[in-house]
Amino acid sequence: WSDWHEDALSNNLRLVAISRPGYGLSDRLEGRRVASVAEDVEDVLDALGIIEFVSLGWSGGGPHALACGALLPERCKAVSSLAGVGPYGEPDLDFLDGMGPENVEEFGIALEGEEALRRWMDEHAQPYRTIADEELVEALGGLVPEIDVLALNEQGLAAIWAGSMRRCFTNGWDGWIDDDMVFCNHWGFEPSEITVPVAVWQGDLDLMVPFAHGEWLLRHIPTATARLEPGHGHLSLLADRRQAIIDDLTSHR
Repeated sequence: WSDWHEDALSNNLRLVAISRPGYGLSDRLEGRRVASVAEDVEDVLDALGIIEFVSLGWSGGGPHALACGALLPERCKAVSSLAGVGPYGEPDLDFLDGMGPENVEEFGIALEGEEALRRWMDEHAQPYRTIADEELVEALGGLVPEIDVLALNEQGLAAIWAGSMRRCFTNGWDGWIDDDMVFCNHWGFEPSEITVPVAVWQGDLDLMVPFAHGEWLLRHIPTATARLEPGHGHLSLLADRRQAIIDDLTSHR
């Protein structure tokens, strides 16, 4: 993620990234919800002497970025949700519709409960602890359309993402398990209560977080602005639109 760091510096900003509980060297927080991130973020900001910030989250990080906007509105000036997952159990969002088969299987097991999900993770997650950059496309299987394959293999995202996986699964997959359980339950806040500016970035070829998730967020967040990107997937959105995402977010400083 060095490109994002360099872009932050060029905009006179500091990039601060935190590991969600259970990933890498971050202690697990059993029973956490999406809303739990706000306390962690506030602790980090206080430790660094930072008063105000803008929040950016990709994929499963999207709801956590939104939580900052909802629960820390006096400090969070704006939010960018990048291919961010929508909430489960809403009557106007079919959560699994349009996802690739791997995600449908994984979330289907998560809905059976943590014990079933842990058994599934023990069987399927081990290779990600040592995955090589060039193995990532095959491992992702039906989750990556061709535009995302290009982003991985030709735009450098395979090295970034595989490296992140190797680090975050150093001590197992508690974080991944807890994330899946978190996304199958109430977030702990209502998106409709967000009052800070929110940009919803979403590609229509995304097989990890389908387009309908972005559309749901746009319908239910009163301060949301659509940044819909035809022809983009879950990964190409990051690779091709990075500067536009940063420009939009920094306009709210």
